[in-house]
Amino acid sequence: MGPHAGHALTFILLLSCVVTALGQACEGRCGDRLESCSCHPTSSQIVCRFNNAVDTVGYVDEHRRAHCISPLLYQTGWVPLHISADNGTTFTQTGAWLLVHTGKLNAGFKAVLENATQWQYYGTPNVGGPLKMEWNSSLVKAETVNIELWGYSETGEPYSEAWQGKWEYLYSLATRQPNSGAFSFVPQPAQHGFSAWELGSVRISPSTYSDGMWNVHALWTEDHALAWHLGQEFRQNSAAWALEKCLAWDALEGRLPNFLEETIDCPCTLAQARADTGRFHTDYGCDLEKGSVCTYHPGSVHCVRAINASPKYGAGQQCCYDHSGAQVLTADSIGGSTPDRAHDWGSPPYRRPPRIPGVSHWVYDVLSFYYCCLWSDHCQYYFKHRPSSDCRSYRSPRSGAVFGDPHFITFDGVTYSFNGKGEYSLVVSESRGLVIQGRTAPVSLPDETTVNATKLSAVAMREASSDVIEVRLGGVGDRLEVLQNQRALSFTEQSWMDLTGVFVFSPNPNNVTVMFPSGAGVELRLIEGTVTTTVLLPEDFHGATLGMLGKMNGDPADDLTTPDGQTVSIQSTPQELFEFGSHWAIANESSLLTYDSDYLLDTYFYAPRHDPSFIPAFSIPDNEHDPLKEQASKICSGDGDAYCRYDVLVGRSPALGNATKISYLSHLALVDDLKPVVSCGHLSPPANGKKLGTRYLVGATVNLSCDEGYGMTGSAQRTCQENGLWSGETTTCVVPDNITGIVVGSVIGGIALILIVTTLILKHRGKSTADLDMVVSEGF
Repeated sequence: MGPHAGHALTFILLLSCVVTALGQACEGRCGDRLESCSCHPTSSQIVCRFNNAVDTVGYVDEHRRAHCISPLLYQTGWVPLHISADNGTTFTQTGAWLLVHTGKLNAGFKAVLENATQWQYYGTPNVGGPLKMEWNSSLVKAETVNIELWGYSETGEPYSEAWQGKWEYLYSLATRQPNSGAFSFVPQPAQHGFSAWELGSVRISPSTYSDGMWNVHALWTEDHALAWHLGQEFRQNSAAWALEKCLAWDALEGRLPNFLEETIDCPCTLAQARADTGRFHTDYGCDLEKGSVCTYHPGSVHCVRAINASPKYGAGQQCCYDHSGAQVLTADSIGGSTPDRAHDWGSPPYRRPPRIPGVSHWVYDVLSFYYCCLWSDHCQYYFKHRPSSDCRSYRSPRSGAVFGDPHFITFDGVTYSFNGKGEYSLVVSESRGLVIQGRTAPVSLPDETTVNATKLSAVAMREASSDVIEVRLGGVGDRLEVLQNQRALSFTEQSWMDLTGVFVFSPNPNNVTVMFPSGAGVELRLIEGTVTTTVLLPEDFHGATLGMLGKMNGDPADDLTTPDGQTVSIQSTPQELFEFGSHWAIANESSLLTYDSDYLLDTYFYAPRHDPSFIPAFSIPDNEHDPLKEQASKICSGDGDAYCRYDVLVGRSPALGNATKISYLSHLALVDDLKPVVSCGHLSPPANGKKLGTRYLVGATVNLSCDEGYGMTGSAQRTCQENGLWSGETTTCVVPDNITGIVVGSVIGGIALILIVTTLILKHRGKSTADLDMVVSEGF
């Protein structure tokens, strides 16, 4: 659901690289790293064509740099961009434009509603007064501005070809206002039927443009419920108005397809939800890392959303958890998590309901929450159609990892080291179309000498026909660089990108997570100069993987399987493990990695993919006089100590050894977080009774009681058992007189039945005696 989210694709970020290049050799290559090409315009106006369909007029600034203004495109991700410097006659420059869900956009690029709650509750009891908004005036190139209200609606039969979404200019709140960065007003009920628009956004645009002009340089607020402009009937009795809307929505939902059947089940615990990064991502409206300000989910400390929409209906899932890590369900609390008919982040192919990012979710999941729960007190209607998912069918993913100089932990828990130099297949799943490849490089010391060990320096991956994503050491090894189809991506203005068949999240230069539609997730972290990598695969990959991270089938014995099907013992010597890894060297024609320097071409592309001349140290040297030996003893102890000692004494880095130990222990903690748990499902209180307890996993106990004046039948306490069933008998609460009446009635009924049967028997016996007497008399 998430009423705290949902945002229109009203993007006005400025593109700084455009137009005419000097010389035909540069044509169409604006943005490439070419010193001979210049991307400066030769005219004062440009035309920008987005997605091969929509043209907008751009402008040239005082520094002779050209800027494009994005139209409303109702989607996210990269779209083709073509640019004309001759008023649209020819489009000689090509590139791509990134559209970002505004919920994931830097707040500095938006106009901000001061006290957004006041805006969205305006007209309800005790909410009124002037409304205020602010913006960065330098982002609107004008001395005076117009303040406009735009509305969004979806029309046509749901799930039909006629189903369409549209933004429309409604009216101006003010014109020719000083561009001071602030505006306040006292709203009046909308006239001329505009109050029918219940969702919208306020736009600040230069006064040089006419009211409602499309595709101009402007700032927008967040999308929000337009309580402040609704009609007089809302202000007179907002609860009655909202209830009428709630009942209409309830009736509509009853006619729409049941999307709940295809939504993914929630993880059972907060630990699972935060660990399953291939399928779930933090809900920005309830984030533990940001203080758990969960306005719409009281009682929760953290929520996550399913990353991928459901296949047929484009629906979403949300899962919320309390301070103990247990799920918060709507059956127990108004703060429970709810599924979404329209995924908040949208879903391919976008552009049509219910797959339009943000706004479709608002129309079908958020406004209805306002109707039923926020503007009136009838949440039962909302929760009837948006019940929390429990976790009875949730299956946690399996994880494999590569860390240090490099050490491997397979999906089935086998640990080994491989210090080959080259490029290798970490995961191959032909049936799922997933390929993950890694590049290793020799470990270099601060004095630039090398040692007989290697590290993971780049990881490239693709699923089916998705974009190829590569994450590699960048700069001087002090950051991670992300490439999409061999071109670098920038995360300076946003941390999330929707790409073709893949999502990428990078909150900082040392942290990247890649997520695929299958639910596969790859976490990459820069740790002491290595690309530490964790791969998470859902249950669908069971028995369908090969590569250096092994077969994911629950059987460690066959994890070390070569491409030709030969199994290597997990008890093999380091030399035999080195030989095993060499078999997974990739071929040139199957490489996903990038070769954009002479060093990479010479070292990897034109050389054997597994360097036979590089022989690593297979064991830790036993040198009593090694100056690092004492540090190794202090740092390396307990689980993973052998890998830690190797990286200190062979890799010559106490810092890396310590990082290796931490990575090893972190992976063990991850495996523990992802352990399967058993849920017995939600247990409702009996009618005319209460329950104490909202935990539903194995060992949890729920106490049940009846209201005053009612008696209990069944169990007063029930416990979740290992078999997924609740102990005891179903609990019911009934009026005690009814119990007495039932018991007395049963007794009387039983006595009456005995008397009837006895009478029949006696009569039968009497008749038989009389007949016998008659026979005897006659016979004698």
